[in-house]
Amino acid sequence: MKKSMKILGMLFFVVALAVSCDNDNDPSDDNLFVGQYQGSVSYSDPENGTNTATDDGQVTVVKVGNSYTFNFSNDIPSLTDIEMEKNQNTLVSTDGAININESTVEIAYSKEGKVWGANCSR
Repeated sequence: MKKSMKILGMLFFVVALAVSCDNDNDPSDDNLFVGQYQGSVSYSDPENGTNTATDDGQVTVVKVGNSYTFNFSNDIPSLTDIEMEKNQNTLVSTDGAININESTVEIAYSKEGKVWGANCSR
């Protein structure tokens, strides 16, 4: 009886460990990071003389396939078609960097002379 209880206990432990060690969440696996984040946002377009910055802004993250769209408040244009690879929650490219997890979004991104910034959390 003791031996079968030990085996049953070990089996329970192994199953619990296997379930808890499932894939780490990352942006390409699920929609965990989709939603609204509050904090500071900024945008600059020197060509049009636009310069927006606020500590009371919002970024809404939308995912379609492996592409992300970052919709900003305060009439800041969206960042669209940002692709993040599997197991990558930080995108670093020649255009800048985007770091996203379940509680924060940090953006420092430049495209065609325009610059987006965000430091937001849920």
